[in-house]
Amino acid sequence: MRILKIVYLVLFIACFASCIPTKRLTYLQESDTAIDSIKPIRKINKLYRLQVNDLVSVRIKALDQDRVGVFNPVTSSEINATGEERLYYDGFVVDIHGEIRVPTLGNVKVLGLTVEEARLKIEKKLREDFFREDAVLFVTVKLAGIRYTINGEIGSPGSNIVYRDQLSIMEAIANSGDITITGDRENVVIVRQYPLGQKVHHIDLTKIEAMNSPYYFVQPNDLILINPLPQKSFGTGTDGLQSFTTIVSVTSALVTALLLFTRL
Repeated sequence: MRILKIVYLVLFIACFASCIPTKRLTYLQESDTAIDSIKPIRKINKLYRLQVNDLVSVRIKALDQDRVGVFNPVTSSEINATGEERLYYDGFVVDIHGEIRVPTLGNVKVLGLTVEEARLKIEKKLREDFFREDAVLFVTVKLAGIRYTINGEIGSPGSNIVYRDQLSIMEAIANSGDITITGDRENVVIVRQYPLGQKVHHIDLTKIEAMNSPYYFVQPNDLILINPLPQKSFGTGTDGLQSFTTIVSVTSALVTALLLFTRL
């Protein structure tokens, strides 16, 4: 009987260890001392600096549209493509030298610039080389969508592109089917690209303070990794009922084996 007590104790500890607390599954929890206040919205694209392989959309408008037609992408009748394929043909890729090649305007160095700084640079070059200083120009420079990859304990891992100016990590996770019950929400890893290389960052999505993190908004080419919780290695189930059922089955099998062994 002493052996049975030891078995029950071990299985009880295993059952307890395999349980995942609710706090580890709940997003953006407020602390008891949290104070309601309005948080300013950060404009991520004003902070993001262009990198190699970024796809940039450039549009130039003027009172005389015939003069700026050569700078703009080809018309829809010239290329039979839509969606992301269309952006691939119409956009300008930042090459390994950090430049985009605009028709007639030539190579423009944009590596490390924000989209606003790139716009001002292109507009200045246009006024210096092709238009009068007082010419009416309207230049638009945008990233051709936010591309990111999400892997690990997520419903639908893979690469995605969102045609928006701003995307939060919560929206990126929702677009991929949410983090699984065995995914670690307290330590989400973000591998972020910078003009000089890569950096690894961490964010705790179970705390409301995550919304103030510089990593809360996804940037182009981000790699988001959701690591598994230690409970997954136990293999007892994805929820409490499955864990309980598995452990009861194991307990029954062990007890039966012990009883048969003691009777021999």
